[in-house]
Amino acid sequence: MVKIGMMIGDRYEVLEKIGTGGMSDVYKAKCHKLNRFVAIKVLKQEFSENANFVSKFRTEAQAAAGLMHPNIVNVYDVGEEDGIYYIVMELVEGITLKKYIEKKARLSFKEAVSIAIQVSMGIEAAHNNHIIHRDIKPQNIIISKDGKVKVTDFGIAKAATSNTITSNVMGSVHYTSPEQARGGYSDEKSDIYSLGITIFEMLTGRVPFNGETTVAIAIKHIQEELPSPKEFVPEIPNSVEGIVLKCCQKSPDRRYQSMPELIADLKQSLMNPDDDFVVQNDPDMNGGTRKISDSEREQIKRRTVYQEEYEHSHDYDDREESMRLRSEAEPVYENEADGEDEDDYDYNPKMERVTTILALIGGVVFCVVAIILAVKVFGGREEDNEPGSPVVTATPPVQSWEESSVSEEEEPKTVKMPKVVGKTVEEARNALTDLGLKSEVSYEESDDIQAGEVMRSDVAEGTEIEEGTVVKLTASAGPQPIAVPSVVGMDYDGANARLTQLGFAVTRVEGYSDEVNSGIVMSQVPSAETEVAKGTNVTVTVSLGKEKVLVPKLLGYSEQDGIAIALEAGLQVGEEIAYIYSNEYPEGQICYQSYSTGSYVEPDTVIDIKVSKGPEAETYRCNASITAPTPEEAPDYASGMEVTVRLVTDDGQVLLDTRTSSFPQAANYYGLTSSGGTLTMSYFVTTEGTTTTDPETGETITIPGETEERSFSRRIDFTLE
Repeated sequence: MVKIGMMIGDRYEVLEKIGTGGMSDVYKAKCHKLNRFVAIKVLKQEFSENANFVSKFRTEAQAAAGLMHPNIVNVYDVGEEDGIYYIVMELVEGITLKKYIEKKARLSFKEAVSIAIQVSMGIEAAHNNHIIHRDIKPQNIIISKDGKVKVTDFGIAKAATSNTITSNVMGSVHYTSPEQARGGYSDEKSDIYSLGITIFEMLTGRVPFNGETTVAIAIKHIQEELPSPKEFVPEIPNSVEGIVLKCCQKSPDRRYQSMPELIADLKQSLMNPDDDFVVQNDPDMNGGTRKISDSEREQIKRRTVYQEEYEHSHDYDDREESMRLRSEAEPVYENEADGEDEDDYDYNPKMERVTTILALIGGVVFCVVAIILAVKVFGGREEDNEPGSPVVTATPPVQSWEESSVSEEEEPKTVKMPKVVGKTVEEARNALTDLGLKSEVSYEESDDIQAGEVMRSDVAEGTEIEEGTVVKLTASAGPQPIAVPSVVGMDYDGANARLTQLGFAVTRVEGYSDEVNSGIVMSQVPSAETEVAKGTNVTVTVSLGKEKVLVPKLLGYSEQDGIAIALEAGLQVGEEIAYIYSNEYPEGQICYQSYSTGSYVEPDTVIDIKVSKGPEAETYRCNASITAPTPEEAPDYASGMEVTVRLVTDDGQVLLDTRTSSFPQAANYYGLTSSGGTLTMSYFVTTEGTTTTDPETGETITIPGETEERSFSRRIDFTLE
């Protein structure tokens, strides 16, 4: 039993439970080897006790671990400990698409299509690696906080559907394809059907089929036509409606045949939503009256024979499956009988056609036999007729249309063997059927030829062969699975060389270990002896040696906070703390640390710090020689006059304030905080007196001169020290 705080696999610390599902519980955990948060999916007890399920679960999950794509929740590790089977996955912070739809009621077509494109790209990456999801539904699609769409649970669905697990546990009957509902073979086109149902729900806020039981819903997937999403939301563009309907065709051959085809139409619908560009794959004739040629009529005859042979060989199984589903779903249909007996409900047009043809053939055979008997009887009597007796002449039987056709078919017709090598199995069989030929297909593994492509046939191209001949085709089953070798314990270069030589792709991740030396492979996914396709990605974890301490950022923190952070990270702070000027960090903040942020060091390493005293002040010096006033500055100045000399810095510091008549004067000062100052020089001048005569008395009046202060200023720039 998983408990909060326990360690799984000696590296994953369980922090909290973040979700639960039909098969598993999900926990948030911390990987102490790679120092990151992960999600751990733990199988529930009832599945852990099923050895067959566990085996398939591990194989599929390990295969899914090779997938690396932005739209897939990546699988990091798979393991077992004390009966606990778990998968370690990428932790995605967000909500499921199911909850997102419930929250918004329904999505706009642009948002729905954008999400569908991202989901399709994730599924495409899986299909390219021969992995089919088999359980696409909104519950398995996560929308992260930054808007990234990711598909999860790859590989798990296949393990589940390979065992006897009820639909209630799987919870996917609303999204299952008709072939999955029948319990038949499912492939990439089954994922396309389920994605179509998911798009339908995004657009309308509801699923297309519902019922009281899972069996009733499954039968609707098999028998009922999908309603148009425009019935519920009329403003949905025509192109988007066409995409949904094409995805959800009952026959896989009528759906999109690959994810790239679907992605192309989805992107086109964003650019031209109202255009009618979705091409429906319809094997039948399109509606409308047109004249049919003789050659086309012959092709129809041949294809009808082929189709009836195929339907006859499969009809019993289909009817048996239909009867089984009907019997299981009997309570659903009791209230829908409305007086119809069971025979009316079980009406089958195919069987009626077969019965009618058999009746016609029987009638023709009866007539032919009757005519032959009549000829024999009356022809024998003709010899016994007496002369003059009336002669009875037997009329040759009229050859019926069926007999005429048989006689014509007895004449062998030949056709030229078409080119089939390099085509898909479906294309090749259709080409043979069009010429009246039959086909049998066998599969062989091939590393060079894509799965589903015809490699050879037993009849060479261009050979004349009779109609109806069975042509044996050999198609590729894809690359032969090979066992992954064990590289644990090897150095990385050796492991990489060995895996690459066998055709695997290699991804390197690193982690710390107290037991494994640096540079040695500690683990691998998929594990050794797992059989996978050639070219599968193998992730190897390489040891970095003993776990080291991550140096935190101390710069910018106060001295007290920085010391606390360093101690919490497992470091020691040097006893001598220097205080220095810093133009980058304000006073009191740590401005230097001896180990850079993000580096790894041994535990208890001593880290030295320095604390800022703030920006260092710039100082200046004054080395001036103060000369006597010049005539331009002081026209009234005369040599020998006393002058008051005052030098004041820009920040108000008085450097010099004296009276002198001797020049030049030296002014030498240091450690000044201003870049310059003002020199003011003042002196006194006495004006000449004046003499005047009083005109009335004739007395002479003398007016003495006045003393006036004159001053001027000079700018003095200091030198930076």
